[in-house]
Amino acid sequence: MLRYVVRRILFLIPVFLGVTFCVFTLLYLTPGDPARMVLGDLATEKAVQEFRDKEGLNDPFLVQFGSYVYKAATKGDIGRSYITKRPVMEEILTAFPYTIKLSALSMLISILIGIPCGILSAIRQYSIFDVITMIFAMIGLSMPVFWLGLLLILLFSVQLHWLPSSGFDTWQAMILPSLALSAQAISIITRMTRSSMLEVIRADYIRTARAKGQKESVVIWVHALYNALIPVVTVCGLQFGVLLAGAILTESIFAIPGIGRLMVESIKMRDYPVVQGGVLFVAITFSLVNLFVDLVYAYLDPRIKAQYK
Repeated sequence: MLRYVVRRILFLIPVFLGVTFCVFTLLYLTPGDPARMVLGDLATEKAVQEFRDKEGLNDPFLVQFGSYVYKAATKGDIGRSYITKRPVMEEILTAFPYTIKLSALSMLISILIGIPCGILSAIRQYSIFDVITMIFAMIGLSMPVFWLGLLLILLFSVQLHWLPSSGFDTWQAMILPSLALSAQAISIITRMTRSSMLEVIRADYIRTARAKGQKESVVIWVHALYNALIPVVTVCGLQFGVLLAGAILTESIFAIPGIGRLMVESIKMRDYPVVQGGVLFVAITFSLVNLFVDLVYAYLDPRIKAQYK
C-alpha cells in the first residue's frame, strides 16, 4: 500500500506541471497588459517598461515559465502579487480556509442527503417517493449555482430576514452558500446511489441473504450498500473538485473572501501570479482528494487492496 501511495504522489508531479503550463499559457495569451492594469493608463512608457523588466514580463515565454517552475520547486516561491505586493502564498493561505470550509460543508450536506435519498429511492422503486426524489434531483441538476444562490438570498434574506446574505463567519451565514453549492452534488449523488443500489439488490448474493432469513435492514445497509459504494465514492471525489470550481461563483454571490473570489478579482486586474498560484493550489487539493478516494477503494473492496501489495 505504501508503495502505491508513493507511486501515486510521484504521478502528481506531471499533473502539476501540466496544469501550471496550461494556466501559464492561457494567461500569457490573454489580451491586456498587466503593467498597464497595475500602473494605470496615466503611467509613462518608461514606468511601464521598468515594471515589465522588474517582473520579467519582457522575457520569452519559456524563460518565464521555467523561472516560475524552478522557484516554485526549489524555494516554494510562487510569486508576489502585482497589486498588494504580498507573496502569493500568503494571499492564498489567507483565502483558502474559507473555500475549503465551504466545499467540505457542501460535500457533507450532499453526502448526508444524497446517499439516503438514493437508497430509499432504490428500495422503493417507482413509488411516489422515488418519483418526487428524481424530479427534485433533475431540478437541482439543471439549476445553475448563481441562480439558485440569488433565489435563496431573495427568499431567506430579503423577504423572510431569516439568514444573512453575505459572509461566512457564523453558522447562520454558512447555510445559504452551502445549500446553493451543494444542490447539484446532491442530485448527482442521489442518482448514482439509486442506480448502483438497483444493480446490487438484484444480485444473487442479496437473494441468498434474504433466503437465509437476514433482516431487510441488514440486507440493505450492510450487504447491498457496502458493495454499491464504490461508484458513489468515485462520484463524491469528482464532485469535490466540482465544488471547488463552483465555489468561485458562490463566493462572488455571497461575498465570501475565499480563493475563488480572490481569483476572480485577480483575473480582472491581470494579477497573473495570484491566478497561477490559486489554480495550482486548487489542482493540488483536487489531486490529493482523488488519492484519498483511491485509498477508500481499497478499504471497500479487498480485491483492490490485494492489487496494491
